[in-house]
Amino acid sequence: MRKLILILLLVFLPAASVPAPVSEEECTTAVITGAATADGKPILWKNRDTDQLSNKIVFVDEKPYSYLAVINAGDNAGRIAWGGINARGFAIINSVAYNLPQKSGESADLEGIVMADALRTCANADDFEKYISGNLGPDFGCRTNFCVIDAHGGAAIFEVHNNGYKRLNAAETSEKYLLNTNFSRSGTADQGAGYLRFDREVEFFKSVPAGKLSHEFVLQTLARDLGHSLLRHPAPAEWKKYSADQPVWIHTNYTINRPTTASTILVHGVKEGEDPLRATLWVILGEPICSIALPIWVAAGETPEEVRSGKDAAIYREAARLQNMLRPLKGRDRREYIDLTRLDNKEGKGWLPGNLRLEKEILTETAAFMKADPTPAQLHDFQNKAASKVLSALKSIQ
Repeated sequence: MRKLILILLLVFLPAASVPAPVSEEECTTAVITGAATADGKPILWKNRDTDQLSNKIVFVDEKPYSYLAVINAGDNAGRIAWGGINARGFAIINSVAYNLPQKSGESADLEGIVMADALRTCANADDFEKYISGNLGPDFGCRTNFCVIDAHGGAAIFEVHNNGYKRLNAAETSEKYLLNTNFSRSGTADQGAGYLRFDREVEFFKSVPAGKLSHEFVLQTLARDLGHSLLRHPAPAEWKKYSADQPVWIHTNYTINRPTTASTILVHGVKEGEDPLRATLWVILGEPICSIALPIWVAAGETPEEVRSGKDAAIYREAARLQNMLRPLKGRDRREYIDLTRLDNKEGKGWLPGNLRLEKEILTETAAFMKADPTPAQLHDFQNKAASKVLSALKSIQ
């Protein structure tokens, strides 16, 4: 298997594009079992923080399993995936674990290739564990937390480095979920990253009654959170007090929604015994506070044009336009500040309430639609209509 990873590098990447060390990879994630959710279905979530801000969602027709993948724009083959789900309901995401060992001279930063290969070959979490154990070694190129769910109740984090791994099962925790940012529990204490974001997501999850978590909560609230675990930032309810004519700045480098958040991916899985092709991949392309979630399915056999076509996907382009309005200051440290009045204000000119209303409509319509056991053709049509609505809404914001 290790040879296969190296072959994939050579076959599917242009000669000059072997992945360089990845910077700015600081993601926020959650692995949630069905025991912790209101509908009994598992959830896998990732806010992807990266310097590769232009992302796409592609369908990869493969054997034995086809899959949906979040990719960097330009990597259209889908053999480097930063999260996704396959036809068997196996879903995977990752977050770099900066406190795991990394030896000089060994391969690094190959997690995207590993995830694409796992989506192609693994049917469940146990398959993925076999995949890891069979590939460990200096050429594996991983220092990360791989987070997975499957269609059989599997929900785990694999804390992986080139020469070892530890499996953590969410079902074995008292909360029935596992949260993470950029450290591993098996790594050196306090030497990772993302602890402030981790503290914030822990606060949020504790605020929800046991067994009542939902994908709507994660998408509409958590993925867009601009709060801070140590400092007081104005809560969303306060934003309506501010005038649109006077900027209100907050620093967002240590919030869950960040200047480097390129996308949100959330897999709303299935209960054991249900058809794994009914699992839904929800995606927010662009900084979450500047975009709107839409559903996509493996069974549709294709992703909407608005999230896959062109040099940059159309929905990403509109989200990036809004991000520039939200973050008008130039220079990296200035760019970390946002003007809250762009999101909401007392004159009612902010875009966030309208975006959330449309997203809520799509969430509600999707729940009703899925009850009718739609065909692949109907799934294809529904996701395309949702993408068209999202793009139209984003374009209308001035």
